[in-house]
Order: sequence, then structure tokens, then C-alpha cells
Amino acid sequence: MTDDPYYAAPPPPPGQPYQTQRAGAGLAIAALVLGILALLLSWTILGGVVLGLLAIILGWVASRRARRGLASGRGMAITGIVLGVVGLLIAVALIAVGVSIFNSPNVQNLRQCLNDANGDKAKIQQCQDEFRHHVQHNGG
Repeated sequence: MTDDPYYAAPPPPPGQPYQTQRAGAGLAIAALVLGILALLLSWTILGGVVLGLLAIILGWVASRRARRGLASGRGMAITGIVLGVVGLLIAVALIAVGVSIFNSPNVQNLRQCLNDANGDKAKIQQCQDEFRHHVQHNGG
């Protein structure tokens, strides 16, 4: 090496390709972190659905880049994909359970009863008591 600041390494001999340096694992790390967050926050729509989808997308891109030798971190990318899928599935299952509960006949009856109560506290209390009784004796 030389101390000359304008010195540049000579090009490789003809027929020798330039050595390219593999990119880091930034996308794979991002997919892994998003997958972990998706799993931990799967009980929320933002956490489970949005972060899960982002983890899957970034993990897929990072995995393809690593497979082609353009980046490293394929294992982290795949782990991010798996965690993102699990977080997404948990969130979707919780959303489905929530929707089915809010559309159950007992909840529909409670809504109708509360509408009919028209703000009367005694009638509202009676609606709540009837709902509680139905849930306890009919299992939902």
C-alpha cells in the first residue's frame, strides 16, 4: 500500500471477475424482529396482521437474496417468515372469535334489549342480568 491518497488498487487482470462483496443481513434481521413483534403483539390487529405481513414479505425478499448469494442471513429470514405467519394466524383466529362472539344470538338479544330499554337504568340492569343468566346457563 502507499500513503498516496489518490492511489487506487489496480483492476484485476483480464478475464478475472471483480470480487463482489455480499450484502449484510439487514432485511433478514428486520424480518426476524418484525416476526417476533408480530408474535408478541398478535392479540392486536396492528401487531398480528400488519407486522406479520411485513415480516413475511421482508423475510421472503431476504431469503431469496440470500439464496442467490447477494446477502446473508437466510436462517433469520426464514425464522422471520415463520414467526410472521404464526403471529398472523393467531391474530386472524382472535378476530374470527371476536366476530363470532359479537354476532352470537345472546349478544344480539342484549343489543336489542338495551335499545328497547331506552336509557331506563332498571331495564338496562334487567337486560344485563338476563344476558349474564343466558351466558352462564347456555355456555355463550
